Amino acid sequence: MSLTDWIVLAATLLTIVIYGVWKSGVNKNIDQFLMGGRSMRWYHVGLSVMATQASAITFLSAPGQAYSDGMRFVQFYLGLPLAMIVLCVTFVPIFHRLKVYTAYEFLENRFDLKTRALTSFLFLIQRGLSTGITIYAPSIILSTILNINTVYTTLFIGSLVIFYTVYGGTKAVSYTQLLQMSIIFLGMFFAGVLVVHLLPGNVGFGKAVKLAGKLGRMNVIDWKFDPNNRYNIWSGLIGGFFLQLSYFGTDQSQVGRYLTGSSVGQSRMGLIMNGLLKIPMQFLILLIGILVFAFYQFNRPPMFFNRYEVDQVKSSSYSAQYNKLETQYATAFEQRKTKSEALVKAFDTKDKAQIAQAQSELKVADKQTTDIRKEAIGVMKRNNAKANGDDTNYVFLNFVTHYLPRGLIGLLVAIIFLASMGSTASALNSLASTSVVDIYKRIINPGASDQNYLDASRLATVFWGVVCVGMALYASKVGNLLEFVNQLGSYIYGTILGVFVVAFYLKKIRGNAVFIAAVITEITICILGYRGTVAYLWLNAIGCILVILIAVGINPLFPQKVVEQKAEAM
Repeated sequence: MSLTDWIVLAATLLTIVIYGVWKSGVNKNIDQFLMGGRSMRWYHVGLSVMATQASAITFLSAPGQAYSDGMRFVQFYLGLPLAMIVLCVTFVPIFHRLKVYTAYEFLENRFDLKTRALTSFLFLIQRGLSTGITIYAPSIILSTILNINTVYTTLFIGSLVIFYTVYGGTKAVSYTQLLQMSIIFLGMFFAGVLVVHLLPGNVGFGKAVKLAGKLGRMNVIDWKFDPNNRYNIWSGLIGGFFLQLSYFGTDQSQVGRYLTGSSVGQSRMGLIMNGLLKIPMQFLILLIGILVFAFYQFNRPPMFFNRYEVDQVKSSSYSAQYNKLETQYATAFEQRKTKSEALVKAFDTKDKAQIAQAQSELKVADKQTTDIRKEAIGVMKRNNAKANGDDTNYVFLNFVTHYLPRGLIGLLVAIIFLASMGSTASALNSLASTSVVDIYKRIINPGASDQNYLDASRLATVFWGVVCVGMALYASKVGNLLEFVNQLGSYIYGTILGVFVVAFYLKKIRGNAVFIAAVITEITICILGYRGTVAYLWLNAIGCILVILIAVGINPLFPQKVVEQKAEAM
């Protein structure tokens, strides 16, 4: 990056941190630190919810996902609007009425302490691990730019987020996210415009999209029902609905965002805002990846985008073999470029036969480059069995750093940092609130002073920050970050959602029944996921339904008086 880019990057990050600390004010008690005094307006809530979900992984990995796999990932979000409606009708008013700090407090009122502790524990595991991934994503950028190991960049980014989250609490998180999302929307818009501008003069937006479609990248909707297919309209509507409902309804990182709303109406409007904007936003981010794909049909991309892995193999005894493949790849790319230009010209003729012929020839040329690339990855694996053969996280980064003008590179890099900081800060805040409210305050040290709980919240934030940084150091081994985070959530979200569905709608089910059902279900889901029995999105629906069915089935085994006493206490 140029000096201008470094100045833009540093100024943006510094402004965000200072702004968040300034707006957060002084936190005098746990309610202000964890809930922001429950005073946020709907647009704060909506942007904070979006920023929590849209981590650096979204802006770093999603374009790469579209580049390699097409637009079909957008189907993952099709169940989101329906989930937002259910949340607004059911979850939000109940949480507000009970004045809870965390979603899991409600479960003790409805069931018992062990059920609350179990769901809190499952959340802490899932969110602690996935937050490490969101810290790792921007560390890739710094390590690529500075050509240093991701260990050092991960430690730097993690420390930065921990600082302002510990100091300012949830208000610092919310106010920084408001500014972060504004900058992110602006930067991604300019990135999309510039990709189109950099395309050859005779291509343009329409032909670029059409070209990508001819190579199978505009696969937005897949109507075929296939339980082993990760992304189709059915897995998106059904599995995605259960995942989104569980994520926004039971994951404290999100529940904590809309519980800061000043009223039920403000929280509802914030969630509706998220439901209306998320799919178009994700579609446009993936579309940028499609445009980058089209751009690289006319401009030679690296044979492998992860420069670190390339340097490793080039400094080994396999360097000559890898260099030979790079030469073959350059030749194959020129052939593919010629075929791409021929297909673009065929579009102008509107002759279906000529277009089909050009498409067929381009697919052959594209397969040749793909085969050479696969062979190169094989060489990397022979040199180092632990080498990461998935470089989708580096596709957009490579384009940004090599082709965008000075200043905008710094802004785009800052955007990826901001997205990571926003989602990571929310996660740390939620991990702290769950640890303190559901574990420390309820079980370990009940009846302590507000100052004691405030200090414990800050200490818990630091603790989870260290844990998440530790997970981030492992994240290089997980492949595409965007998919991994969603897969990880699918192992747990269905079980937690099932517990909440029983709590809300099946009033006769007792605590022992739902606790045992949750334990059995979680074991079952882990086995199904490990064996790859079905595509991971379906695990959310299976988990939720299993908890309900098992709880209903074994509920008669437990005495009726348990639910009667609980009902009187509620």
